Amino acid sequence: MQANLDLDKARFNMIEQQVRPWEVLDAHVLELLDTVHRDLFVPAGQQALAYVDMELPVGTGQGQVMLAPRVQARMVQELALQPTDKVLEVGAGTGFTAALMAQQAEQVLSLETDAQLAEQARANLARANIHNVQVRQADGSHGAATDGPFDAIMLSGSVPEVPQSLLDQLKVGGRLVAIVGQEPIMRATVITRVSDHSWSTQQPWDANAPRLTGFVEPTRFEF
Repeated sequence: MQANLDLDKARFNMIEQQVRPWEVLDAHVLELLDTVHRDLFVPAGQQALAYVDMELPVGTGQGQVMLAPRVQARMVQELALQPTDKVLEVGAGTGFTAALMAQQAEQVLSLETDAQLAEQARANLARANIHNVQVRQADGSHGAATDGPFDAIMLSGSVPEVPQSLLDQLKVGGRLVAIVGQEPIMRATVITRVSDHSWSTQQPWDANAPRLTGFVEPTRFEF
């Protein structure tokens, strides 16, 4: 009982002291952070760290992390999901971001390269009684064109740039959210498909995150 009370207090503090001050003000997103319990999605033995303002190592690969709660929450807010949306996520991790999106959208397809993490995400989502997410072990850098087009695409990590192949999988009016750039300067990037052949880009805030696997780094020339 005491452990549950401690987690409830930590969850409240996360929302009020980390997430809300980071300009996450969407009432639905804030409610989801309270009802979708992040401690169900952290790696085994790390429940005490579930609501701390930090990245948590996950999986077997170097640099694989569960993003800090405020970053996950603000990225979900930027996606502005609707109840009829079909969503693609690249980088399932432990399934928490997919769980948040699943409560706002009709269906989520989440791609994860790490087989162990993909299985963990499936188990976590089932334990949280979330059934409109499909977790697929796959290289997500090229998306899932045969399953598209999508109303929204979430890249749950950083990329050097967003591939055109992913942008092409957005419906007109669809949004893609990612963290884009090179350390030490990366920016949250929101790309909206305006028409069949045009997209608009906004970069509303700074955030660094580890790289998603499979995305090609630009060639660096040395003189």
